[in-house]
Amino acid sequence: MLSVIVPAFNEATRLPATLEALRVHLDGAGEEVEAYEVIVVDDGSRDGTAELADKAAAGWPQLRVIRQPSNRGKGAAVQAGMLAARGELRLFTDADMSTPITELAKLRPLIRGTTAVAIGSRALADSRVEVHQPLSRELMGRTYNRMLQILVLPGLQDTQCGFKLFTGEAADACFGPLRTAGFGFDAEVLQRARRLGWTIAEVGVVWRHAENSRVSPLRDSVGTLVDLIRLRLHRD
Repeated sequence: MLSVIVPAFNEATRLPATLEALRVHLDGAGEEVEAYEVIVVDDGSRDGTAELADKAAAGWPQLRVIRQPSNRGKGAAVQAGMLAARGELRLFTDADMSTPITELAKLRPLIRGTTAVAIGSRALADSRVEVHQPLSRELMGRTYNRMLQILVLPGLQDTQCGFKLFTGEAADACFGPLRTAGFGFDAEVLQRARRLGWTIAEVGVVWRHAENSRVSPLRDSVGTLVDLIRLRLHRD
């Protein structure tokens, strides 16, 4: 089974189109899977996101909705979805579909042997960024990724793209002890995967910046810097 986890916070505007795109792809010829599930994790939204997801689930047996009682952060939402999932393969993808679900076909063949994690990347030669972020955010992301490469995750060019595939075993092991509730969770999960002996495959994907991002440049840059320092110091 394939599990697709969609963390969502105040995504009432974008979520319906995202769910429709997922259903069309997963029900059609796009994915050769015998069974799948989609899990929307509502992270304490205040705009009716959960209600919209519930309405979609009423006519879609493969869709489940998990409600977080309060807004805890993207990392906590993805963690909840990953640990509730039943799939042998578990993908998390952003609710804005910056990376289209069709790109999953690039990640799935890479999961084999000791490679238990495959991540989409915006920074490789075969990546295709069709719509760029504002320059300030793009520079912030590049700086953060460079610091991660030096201090925590050498060899990975883009740890923050919200399109990552795990085996069920790796998802349980990497997300179970997760401490980072915010946007820096990707680095903690990937660091733990490496320490547990798994290989991480990175592949270029199509990516399009979506407006109305949930990232706050000032707040989240400070938060991810703190997370980075903590990751450097902790060894578990």
